[in-house]
Amino acid sequence: MEEKFKKLHIANPLELSLIIPSRYEDYRLHTSLHVNSPMIIDATVKHIQKTPSFIQLELYAHNLGHSLKGVLFHPKPYMLHQFTQEERYYLYGEIHCKGGRCSITMPKKISEKHIGKILPVYKTPLRNDILRKLFEKTLHVNLFQAENIPQEITQNIFDIHFPSSLPDEITHKKQLYALKYLEIFCYLKELKKKKSSFLSLSSQINDISQWINSLPFTLTDEQLKAITDIQNDLQKPTAAKRMIVGDVGCGKTMVILASALLNLPNRSILMAPTTILANQLYEEAKKFLHLKSILVTNKSKKLPLDEYDLIIGTHALLYRELPQATLVMVDEQHRFGTKQRAMLSKLVEQGARKPHFLQFSATPIPRTQAMIDSSYIDVSLITTTPFKKDITTNVIGKKDFPNLLEHIKSEISKNHQVLIIYPLVQESEAINYQSIEEARGYWEKNFEAVYVTHGKDKEKEKVLEEFRDKGSLLLATTVVEVGISLPRLSSVIIVGAERLGLATLHQLRGRVSRTGLKGYCYLYTNAKESKRLEEFCKTTNGFAIAELDLRYRQSGDLLRGDNQSGKAFKFFDMSEDEEILKEVKTIIKH
Repeated sequence: MEEKFKKLHIANPLELSLIIPSRYEDYRLHTSLHVNSPMIIDATVKHIQKTPSFIQLELYAHNLGHSLKGVLFHPKPYMLHQFTQEERYYLYGEIHCKGGRCSITMPKKISEKHIGKILPVYKTPLRNDILRKLFEKTLHVNLFQAENIPQEITQNIFDIHFPSSLPDEITHKKQLYALKYLEIFCYLKELKKKKSSFLSLSSQINDISQWINSLPFTLTDEQLKAITDIQNDLQKPTAAKRMIVGDVGCGKTMVILASALLNLPNRSILMAPTTILANQLYEEAKKFLHLKSILVTNKSKKLPLDEYDLIIGTHALLYRELPQATLVMVDEQHRFGTKQRAMLSKLVEQGARKPHFLQFSATPIPRTQAMIDSSYIDVSLITTTPFKKDITTNVIGKKDFPNLLEHIKSEISKNHQVLIIYPLVQESEAINYQSIEEARGYWEKNFEAVYVTHGKDKEKEKVLEEFRDKGSLLLATTVVEVGISLPRLSSVIIVGAERLGLATLHQLRGRVSRTGLKGYCYLYTNAKESKRLEEFCKTTNGFAIAELDLRYRQSGDLLRGDNQSGKAFKFFDMSEDEEILKEVKTIIKH
């Protein structure tokens, strides 16, 4: 059994029932002809004619009450001895009629035990007869009952594999619902197994109410709710595993700082994906927290870290000897691999005790995704921002270029900065847009203080820092999607915008108007029209955009680790099936 499951890439009998037939073969005897479709006949062979290229049979079909021909083209050697004159067989094949004469094409002999049944046909590495036996052996009602799966779902699944009639449209809808239900059920069960529980290194917290009240601004309700969630986590004897998902500019940094304060007098470690981001977080920590913090990058001197309350660093932390810390935080968690995140916790764990672990992400996720994620990690969503960004988004094309130039000149004259995102660094025949290298000459000739960077640029962080202080115009690839804060950036122009996912477009748009400036986002496309981009222009809410993005692309797969795109589900649809998910979650909780 295990070997068969392995061949089918499944883990249990419930997953077996998600392997559905590609078609059905109807072995019920009918008394009327089904022309141009396969059917079964109860026939006596009256005459056989054999040639190297075909076998022709004269047949009398008892169930139909008349004669017809049987034809087998390019017969295999075993077929030559399959039929005997005056013998009676059950034959299955497609019936065709022309000029009053009917024939059955490529008839195959069917065993008497299958007569009267409808047999599913599957496309799998296993032979159909073996697979059907596997279904009969493993799929039992009590298997579904033991998992509290509703009777109606069970019945619809059984009707797929053991049908008593061919499914009509209504049956098909019910069966599809059952498959969606069962698929997300199996997925959540597997996910729940990953929700491991370990003793925490500490379960004490520091009172931070005074600090919150002393801040020069008021935290939003959702920031406070996330802080309360973390406060409750840190008091538990089990190590927390929580993801805090917020939109660009939602005030995630203040939640990070609040977490470090809550964890006092114990030490906290915070890892960020770039030196720029780590440095920004370090500056914010110095500004708002009165505790000993240090920045660790590849260039830092290897000083002992024992005397610090908060250690902020890049992946350079993974190669340092770290002192005992009871809270580990990772910012922009999707930029690190699963292994890197696990390594950081491992560096400070003690035996069976682990640090509390918080992951922060500025990539909003659909609500359905959050509900699924929460089966193996606690999730806090920050869907509002402290101040409303004023960004105008427009789709533009070649004809709009003169107006765009005027806009760029106007913004630069106000000491604002402009960012142009190109799809490529170098020319490519595959993409119908200029690359950075092709375009830079024009911008450098017509504008001053033009800076250029891209993903493979080893100096990119230095370039971004210089641009922040001295630049007017920055040409880049999507490398600036996450990271540096550019207070004077008012406009972003994204070339070939239709090639990017909406989540990426939203991240890029999130670079502008960080400090309340009037912002502009131009989506430059050669496409005649793009409904997706037009819809994107209408909203600046990252969570609404994540829902929209989901409708236009398939969702990623959590169980397979680092795979962020590609379809995780065959039947369940993340953008449509939230109600099914809710229903399944209530059953799994019990």
